[in-house]
Amino acid sequence: MSLFASVFWLVASLALILTGANILTDGASAIAKRIGISDLIIGLTVVAFGTSTPELVISIVAAADGNSSIAVGNIVGSNILNILLIIGLTALIKPIKIKKSIMTNEIPMVILSSAILLILGYSADLDRLATATITRVDGLFLLIFFLLFMRYTFASASHRPATPEHDPAEADGQRLSHISVLKSVVFVVAGLAALIWGGDKFVDGASALARHIGISEAMISLTIVAIGTSLPELAASVVAAMKNRPGLAIGNVIGSNIFNILLVLGSAATVAPLPFDGVTLADLWTLVGASMLFLVCGWVFDRRTITRPEGALMLVCYGGYMVWLICH
Repeated sequence: MSLFASVFWLVASLALILTGANILTDGASAIAKRIGISDLIIGLTVVAFGTSTPELVISIVAAADGNSSIAVGNIVGSNILNILLIIGLTALIKPIKIKKSIMTNEIPMVILSSAILLILGYSADLDRLATATITRVDGLFLLIFFLLFMRYTFASASHRPATPEHDPAEADGQRLSHISVLKSVVFVVAGLAALIWGGDKFVDGASALARHIGISEAMISLTIVAIGTSLPELAASVVAAMKNRPGLAIGNVIGSNIFNILLVLGSAATVAPLPFDGVTLADLWTLVGASMLFLVCGWVFDRRTITRPEGALMLVCYGGYMVWLICH
């Protein structure tokens, strides 16, 4: 791919991703209104699965081709980006109010899944192996944890109101309630298709551009590929925040991070064992630290709200991590 083609696909795919995020948000929110499921649950399931599809496809293909550094690096880089960049940017646009149940249930699950990945990263020391590896057995356990998480999510859906009292998005919700079920489904499918195809083209263009510049495969997986596959989450969360749908925005990030580790890495590891090639313990500790920061920011300054200053702090942390990666 030529340098001009790389830049073209970067711009064109970004426009497609933003369009897809807009109609996906409308479609998913309309479905939530009609069937009485909260935006959070839709974000944790439908939207999270859809926006995690690029990571799923890329990681499984990479595992099958023996490119474990892309498979693992993609997930670690994406999850760090999801928290520090996406939540940070979303909070800058509009402070994110978080329900107590999310603080005590969902966000700790993000921390737990990150901690599991960190423990697997120490498998070389624990099992006296040459290289830390996510084995097929590890992959099966990750998939079991994923099924348990989904069971919990759907079981808790009936105990959560679809729209909280005095919801600032109520006016927008009235507009969405007039969208037919068929049209809502079409919006979701078309939005996901645009996000996935746009994300794939972005990765192609960005990877080609990176190779023109001269960047290693490990660096590409932690940065370019991670950014490209996280663009759907970024676009969906930012658009949801702008439409006063904080539950959809934060549910998307939480669900995507859990999906990425438990479902994506679990599925990829069952295809082929995944050595942590190019992914260091420092990267894994950064992921755990970002997950902890996610929880802390929900309690500091304004209780159960991620404020603009906290969003700015997250962006600074992500910028620092990128500088460390480049200079390391």
